[in-house]
Amino acid sequence: MCGIVGLFLKDKSLEPELGALLSSMLVTMTDRGPDSAGIAIYGDASGNNAKITIQSANPKKDFAGLEAELGQAVGASVAIQVKSTHAVITLAKDLLDAGKAAVAELRPNIRIMSSGDAIEIYKETGLPKDVVSRFAVNSMAGTHGIGHTRMATESAVTTLGAHPFSTGSDQCLVHNGSLSNHNNLRRELKREGMTFETENDTEVAAAYLTAEMAKGKNLGQALEGAVDDLDGFFTFVVGTKSGFGVVRDAIACKPAVMAETDQYVAFGSEYRALVNLPGIENARVWEPEPATVYFWDHQKVA
Repeated sequence: MCGIVGLFLKDKSLEPELGALLSSMLVTMTDRGPDSAGIAIYGDASGNNAKITIQSANPKKDFAGLEAELGQAVGASVAIQVKSTHAVITLAKDLLDAGKAAVAELRPNIRIMSSGDAIEIYKETGLPKDVVSRFAVNSMAGTHGIGHTRMATESAVTTLGAHPFSTGSDQCLVHNGSLSNHNNLRRELKREGMTFETENDTEVAAAYLTAEMAKGKNLGQALEGAVDDLDGFFTFVVGTKSGFGVVRDAIACKPAVMAETDQYVAFGSEYRALVNLPGIENARVWEPEPATVYFWDHQKVA
């Protein structure tokens, strides 16, 4: 099962509504996977600053005093905004790697959900309505985002097993389906220097795209490679700092529908996820073709 939603805004006037629109889409997909949910929001890149989104099973203990300790560790001021079990660390862009290393050293129990100039990922066990409410996603602004509600079939119901998965700066992926060659691919990616925190096959797919883009490919090119290199059945919706992509395997047995207007591009596992979007009655609506990459980038949208 599992339910995926995605929204890529072309119209800047809709950016204050991104979180609310995406949350509504995700909640509509609840019955496709009620054990956990997650959402990735891409905001405007914040100049010379970067963000690290972290998660803790014991936030009261782990987040206490972390701002001061991190600032001392990286030798510069940082800011931390706590949101329930997650927190967003803002620091100078050139300190991003140092910041992640310091988090791992200072709080080994904390998990990094995402990092980069624009991305924030929030995910937990529970229903989508509870997850988006816990993190006040409705009030978040942004340029594009993706969400996922999960029915676990290949790994445990845990926060780390929830989607989206992020394995590179400003990159994330959600997945409906199952990969059959993920164990072999995981071993190959480890030899290339990739690391993994779960046994989830979706994390392998995310790492594959990260590794391909590290070789100089853009998101569209990396997704084209996935059609040939990944075995199994899958629908992927992927985000980068400025891009949004969709690809299905060659059989395309998982449901998917897309809609495009002058204001946005939207994806849903089912059409009902899209029905409340503004202007949907005038949208071009279609089912994405098998083994075909659909890719949009804000740097190429007028």
